[in-house]
Amino acid sequence: MFRRTKSETDTTVPVEPQGKPGGKGRPTPTRKEAEAARKAALKKPRNRKEAAAYRREKVRAERVKMQEAMRTGDDRYLPAADKGPVRRFARDYVDARYSVMEFALPILLVVSLLGVVFSPAFPWLAGTVNLLFLAMILLIAGDWFLLTGGLKKAVAAKFPNESAKGIGFYAVRRTMQMRRWRLPKPMVKRGEKPS
Repeated sequence: MFRRTKSETDTTVPVEPQGKPGGKGRPTPTRKEAEAARKAALKKPRNRKEAAAYRREKVRAERVKMQEAMRTGDDRYLPAADKGPVRRFARDYVDARYSVMEFALPILLVVSLLGVVFSPAFPWLAGTVNLLFLAMILLIAGDWFLLTGGLKKAVAAKFPNESAKGIGFYAVRRTMQMRRWRLPKPMVKRGEKPS
């Protein structure tokens, strides 16, 4: 009398519960799991050997982050001497220009080798080498003056509230390195305006 017939039965598909929008996407850990994770994080080394291993691993991880930052320019993990927007601007300013100081060391090395090797055979070459050394020193001094003056003006215009202390020496030190060996790696091409 009150039975359903076969045609009246519904074939319903069970609906799976969907995650709540904005949820964390995983189940809440049990109390036991949460306490175990907390204790593992707070676990102290039992002896000096474990403490040294832990310290070495931590230093290695920081060094890896710093090396990666030196390649990519990530400001978070750079050494303290290279951090900050002013230092980044100084690096870009140096990397965007050609400089006598960049090529000074290779040129002086070649000139001194020529002087040492050929001076006994050609006595007049010693005087020429000395003149070339003097010319390079004057060119380096002029380049130093132009670099630090231009950089300090640019920094004062772009970052009026930031301290530019030591920025000139930082730029000169970077300029004295060959471009391919500079760390952090150059982020701008030559002739490009620093951002």
